[in-house]
Amino acid sequence: MRVEVLTGAALDDALDDVARLRITVFRAFPYLYDGDFAYEQRYLQTYRDSDQAVLVGAFDGERLVGAATGTPMQDHASDFAEAFAGQGYDLSQVFYCAESVLLPDYRGRGIGHRFFDLREAHARALGAHYTAFCGVIRPEDHPLRPAGYAPLDPFWRKRGYRPLPGAIAHFDWQDVDQPSSTKKPLQFWIRRLD
Repeated sequence: MRVEVLTGAALDDALDDVARLRITVFRAFPYLYDGDFAYEQRYLQTYRDSDQAVLVGAFDGERLVGAATGTPMQDHASDFAEAFAGQGYDLSQVFYCAESVLLPDYRGRGIGHRFFDLREAHARALGAHYTAFCGVIRPEDHPLRPAGYAPLDPFWRKRGYRPLPGAIAHFDWQDVDQPSSTKKPLQFWIRRLD
């Protein structure tokens, strides 16, 4: 196993594999995402367009088995400006840690921590003072919630993140058990990089 930072052409070359990972990993609870490769390619264009984007890849040999992405929050300002309105943060000082996806067989090996370590280091190198991400909010009684499901909140808190009260983004996607897309709330979590 190796975990490494990819930027520029190496990042660009890996994005189709990231799209496939997103479709696979986000199909499970809590995202329940019924993914579409064409949509994924459009979504991931942000990382091609930003010269400050980062992709942290986890490789088993040459196979990408996990990935974590990030860009300056301003690259996503149109999506997240409303969620951050009135929060007192200058978006130019916030680095957005977007997806973090890892195939189930590779979990529990510290790769999630490496994903955060390397994205936070990239954010510091860019001069960001904060890192943030968002996670979908699902009701406790959701019918597709697996027995024994454990949310990642304790892991995120251990990393120094906390929910940002009132900072809720909304995105549409189709759930695996639904006939069409519906809007989902996503809670922002944030930490200071001191």
